[in-house]
Amino acid sequence: MLDLAYTGGMQGLDWAECPLVESVPGKVSGAWVLRGTRTPVKVLFENLEAGLSIDELVEQFPVTHEEMQGLLAFVARSLEKEPAFG
Repeated sequence: MLDLAYTGGMQGLDWAECPLVESVPGKVSGAWVLRGTRTPVKVLFENLEAGLSIDELVEQFPVTHEEMQGLLAFVARSLEKEPAFG
């Protein structure tokens, strides 16, 4: 299971570096969403953390397997970076 507390939560990631997402003022209150949609990235990860599989996410949200794989790969790459303190 993805431990968002360990990763510093979704706020600890620099989503501006992820080409799959966008944050547009006035669109879902500026939350990070899948590019071209109104699907918040946070909601996808909250559902993964709650135990939904990627297949279940694809069935319930407008997201593809490829997008979920890309998001997970982005998170994994972000965890490989040295933490920036201060």
